[in-house]
Amino acid sequence: MRIGDLAAKTGVAQRLLRYYEKAGILHPSRSANGYRAYGEPAVDRVLQIRELLEVGLTTEMIRDVLPCLETAKGETEAQACPSAKDLDGLRRQLSSIERRIDVLQRNRQAIKAYLRACDDAAEATPAAVVRTLSRLRSDNDADPSPRQAEPVR
Repeated sequence: MRIGDLAAKTGVAQRLLRYYEKAGILHPSRSANGYRAYGEPAVDRVLQIRELLEVGLTTEMIRDVLPCLETAKGETEAQACPSAKDLDGLRRQLSSIERRIDVLQRNRQAIKAYLRACDDAAEATPAAVVRTLSRLRSDNDADPSPRQAEPVR
């Protein structure tokens, strides 16, 4: 597929795809006329790059990590590990990701509890309204001297 097709499938601008190529994290082949050509795996690659960027990895970190991720999926032979300096940065990012996951899980639980409470209240409300209306009707029926509404002036 050409770059426009990849952009359409991933929602990533062509300019950004060219940047990924320049950064060494996306590797298209070139057709005879010089156009970039991408295989179907490029869609997953671009989406993975976007996810890694969203969690705070730099393109340099991604360039180091992607071969290891491909090895873990069994797509390529084992790659050499990044330098200790780069590993420290990755460890910091991992710690940050784990903190965010904890916060997201707590927020998810709080929102679920809130929605359950709202759903329970909504289910209880119609019955409460019916009881209140019934009580009001019976109170009005029991009143021996119904009040006349004052005329509107």
